[in-house]
Amino acid sequence: MFSQRAQFATEENALTQALATRRARGLPVLDLTESNPTQVDLALPQSAMRAALAAGLDCAYEPNPLGLLSARRAVAQHIAQLQRRGETGFAPVPPEHVLLTASTSEAYALLLTLLCNPGERVLVPQPSYPLFGFLGQLNDVQLDPWPSRYADGWQIDVAALRAAVTPQTRAILAVSPNNPTGAVLTRTELALLAELCQEHDLALIVDEVFADTLRSPLGDGVATVAGHDACLTFALGGLSKTCLLPHVKLAWTLISGPDHLVAEALARLETMADTYLSAATPIQRALPDLLDLVPMVQTVLRERLEGNLRFLQQAVRQTLLDVLPVAGGWSAMLRLPQPPGDRDWALFLLETTGVLTHPGWYFDCDGDGWLVVSLLVVPETFRIGVRALVAAVGTATTDS
Repeated sequence: MFSQRAQFATEENALTQALATRRARGLPVLDLTESNPTQVDLALPQSAMRAALAAGLDCAYEPNPLGLLSARRAVAQHIAQLQRRGETGFAPVPPEHVLLTASTSEAYALLLTLLCNPGERVLVPQPSYPLFGFLGQLNDVQLDPWPSRYADGWQIDVAALRAAVTPQTRAILAVSPNNPTGAVLTRTELALLAELCQEHDLALIVDEVFADTLRSPLGDGVATVAGHDACLTFALGGLSKTCLLPHVKLAWTLISGPDHLVAEALARLETMADTYLSAATPIQRALPDLLDLVPMVQTVLRERLEGNLRFLQQAVRQTLLDVLPVAGGWSAMLRLPQPPGDRDWALFLLETTGVLTHPGWYFDCDGDGWLVVSLLVVPETFRIGVRALVAAVGTATTDS
């Protein structure tokens, strides 16, 4: 009765089972994976946000497949600021080349439908967030990993990337800043991706939802690929991370590249988006005012991220743990002594100290020995959890 594309593995892994058991017993959990910005006591400008949202409600229904022009103009202006900050040299993206959707997941679904026939392939980064596997399955698209390796910084495995391109490949997907590594595409890497796209007639999709969290200086990092015209390019972002409003559903896709490809993509996307009209008018009307609050919101966020990162870096000094550099995003990666592997480490930490972390396998990290923690966590909880983690790892390695 049911389709194969809607068949998912539902078995709980050992860490999920251990977490459920611990909570059922009433034992405390120090959750270092919390990434919901509405649950971590951030001092956001709530009154101004409420005013913007309330003003947006006072409107008539104005269906537009690509989104209200006023909202698309606000997005284009916001991304132009990122372009200037990063000195990208790319031309500003006109509002007419912006697509609004209810979420980036919906944008991915539209782009996969736009670019791929059933069974065709898209290259996705490794490590990266596990959402892509579900999106590929739901859209009958096969996903092939292109790996990054850590060697004094995250670097694309160029040979593996080239080898991963097949005649059925239709696009390359990148995440910058990456979740969970925090790595940012460099100009050299972007040129490589563009070269491959030109050579094999591929599109480039770059998830930039964490772009507003980029740390300074950027160096050779690319703040945004919006306006990149060497190949058909889609830059994705949204309110979830930019304004810390995951429950206020609005996302954007900026389209750039050769003129004829951009025109064809927009024409097709307009018909596809018109089928759903999912971006709510009140949120679109509120968007300009919400984006005006980004500097204030990101200042609050940056203080949280930087404070927790500094504490983590200090806590692991003179230990067997390493904290990898973070260029952007909300996560930090810890390199652990081996053995055991990261699944065993995560399970050991939860069962012995109540500290919950993400093992690296959750993000398809290459090899064992990685843990991922969220820098968004309430500072008091974060510090208690990190101290317990460091002590437990030290004790375990001493005993072994």
